Amino acid sequence: MAGEVAFVELGVADPTLARTFYAGLFGWTFSPGPTEGGLLISGLGVAGGLHGQDPDAPPLVYFRAGDMEAALRKVRELGGSVESVAPDGDPHLQARLGRFVLCRDDQGSPFGLHQPPA
Repeated sequence: MAGEVAFVELGVADPTLARTFYAGLFGWTFSPGPTEGGLLISGLGVAGGLHGQDPDAPPLVYFRAGDMEAALRKVRELGGSVESVAPDGDPHLQARLGRFVLCRDDQGSPFGLHQPPA
């Protein structure tokens, strides 16, 4: 269903320290992610990931988009912007994870859209 929370991403300075902290706080478990140093989070209630070298990043919520191109057109029509697309240019990673697009609403607040793999 479009609009439901599909993925939560946490950016931190040190993924190893963050894994210890969040495992202790929430009981989350972690597995290696698709990118070097990244981790997948289990126990969130939705899919999630954690990546390093991003100490000031706020948690980012990705909402499910059934039709990514239509959703991106709508973002722009409503005065928002499209910032970046990931995984960009890697068909193997897209086949495993789907498409992630970072956007901003009409007030500049960040959010993401996620289209699961086919």
